[in-house]
Amino acid sequence: MSILSSIGRIATEFNAARARYQTERAIRSLPIELQKDIGWPEAADSKTGIRNGVGSWAGAK
Repeated sequence: MSILSSIGRIATEFNAARARYQTERAIRSLPIELQKDIGWPEAADSKTGIRNGVGSWAGAK
């Protein structure tokens, strides 16, 4: 594996993680009622403050 393919793979993973983060952020900005309507799994956990997010961008799939 060359260094360029490694850099490309890392950049692709970073872009995917960034897109997941932006999507999660947009959904979390919706009212709780809408989050429940679309089936967002963490809508019920928002009262407890527990967050099971997308995790670390490196290797989170």
